[in-house]
Amino acid sequence: MAADIRRISAADTYPLRHLVLWPDKPLAYVHVPDDAAGHHFGAYYDGKLVSVVSLFVQGPEARFRKFATHPDWQRQGMGSALLRHLMAEAARLGASELWCDARQEATGFYQKFGFVTEGSTFSKGTVAYVRMRCALPPPVA
Repeated sequence: MAADIRRISAADTYPLRHLVLWPDKPLAYVHVPDDAAGHHFGAYYDGKLVSVVSLFVQGPEARFRKFATHPDWQRQGMGSALLRHLMAEAARLGASELWCDARQEATGFYQKFGFVTEGSTFSKGTVAYVRMRCALPPPVA
């Protein structure tokens, strides 16, 4: 099952961010203050947006936020394809490290891609998070 990964607008990410990450909060809760400065990507299957993520690059460090895959499409490779694309894009944009604040329940997924936990667990509302980071290989020429 191959994903079609495309650049999308921040607004295109909001419905999936809301549905998957914070369905009990107002839609505005899933907006990120610096969304306008981000690079937003979506994985499509058969024309339907099934996974989204937002990338923010500052020099050699990049952060991704609001990574969300529709529940019907989880564990089918869509999120993995999108994360691989995101990692390559971050490297292409000059980053040598990538990090995120991961939901504690998702740490195993990120570890498969070389992410390691740093620091202690913290909470956002009732959800436990941990910071995770990985080194990025140089971009492929």
